[in-house]
Amino acid sequence: MTGSRIISNPDLTVGADNKQRWNQPAHRRHGFHNAHRLFRRTMMVRSRNVLMLEPASQGLSDPPPGLRELLAHPAFSAICCVRGDRILMEGAADDFAVTSPHSIQSVSKLHIHLIIGQLLEQGLVFLDAKVADYLPDIGTGYADATVQSLLDMAVSNDFSEDYSDPESDCYTEEIALGWRLPADDLAETSLVDFTNAITGFSPNARREHALYKSANTDVLTRIAATVSPKPLARLVEDIADAAGYEGAFHISLSPDGYLAFSGGGCLSARDLARFGLLFARRGQDISGKPFANASFMAHSLLRDALRLTPPKDWLKYSNHLMTDGRFVGHAGYGGQFLMVDTHSGTSCAFLSVLENAAGYDDDYMGMVADVLRQVCDR
Repeated sequence: MTGSRIISNPDLTVGADNKQRWNQPAHRRHGFHNAHRLFRRTMMVRSRNVLMLEPASQGLSDPPPGLRELLAHPAFSAICCVRGDRILMEGAADDFAVTSPHSIQSVSKLHIHLIIGQLLEQGLVFLDAKVADYLPDIGTGYADATVQSLLDMAVSNDFSEDYSDPESDCYTEEIALGWRLPADDLAETSLVDFTNAITGFSPNARREHALYKSANTDVLTRIAATVSPKPLARLVEDIADAAGYEGAFHISLSPDGYLAFSGGGCLSARDLARFGLLFARRGQDISGKPFANASFMAHSLLRDALRLTPPKDWLKYSNHLMTDGRFVGHAGYGGQFLMVDTHSGTSCAFLSVLENAAGYDDDYMGMVADVLRQVCDR
């Protein structure tokens, strides 16, 4: 139609500091609260049956130091702590609700722990195998890396994930995750092309801490898609059924149709707490039937693995989860954390949105992890 005005999608177009509008500090809170509607493409799943939750007869009687300050922090969106089918405590900011979807970012990576665990149990993947054994086309950044090293964030290559650096590779990765558009009407990079282009593998690099790289998750996603007899979408349905969500699980998709397990998930605080109960139940579904690879999960908590950087160095990164042997969970960019106490069976989901330039703050995330650990312990 002659004279029509056409513009690039404003939510997905990259602007200042190499960030798309929904991840710009001024728009990030709206972006994280509406990511399931703002991503370029998503898949949505509902559970077949719902795990009903009721308020506990007695809630948190001894709030730990720091909890009040955390819930009053400008970044706070929602919290929900559950044990069994009882809500121990929950709350939300004035502009949000415990039942509203929220970007959970890298907490999504826990899906890979569950999926790879099941594939190991079926004899379809092996921890000491190299990536090239499953993906012959993979680039030099991953070809000789083992599956185990990817699961443990123990791969040294040229992929960079520094949220304070606008030119870090993790922002280019967002095109392949369906979070942003490329510049100048260029074609959108597929997840296959993105991961194949990574170079610089260093097998003998010294490592004092886990080398956190979301691209590791992307490669594991491709391996899972290659060897699984079920499509990844079906595996996500299985996880949703095992968790018993009341709302929906949303996850972004790459241009070539891969699910963005590295950070594309969206769940409400209540449903994220329900997801955490899968780990509290040691892999059993809502009916008490075996679902996850329980031995893989248990071994992941107890084995030696590289520790996170301070102030979260009380946690190690083992088989795509964070744990100290008792507590297990995962952090997420922007201010997300799922913390599960395997002793008490408590699952605490915390959602928030940091509005600084980087969208991340190590000290803040260390505080979140410490407070949630104390909440679970009580």
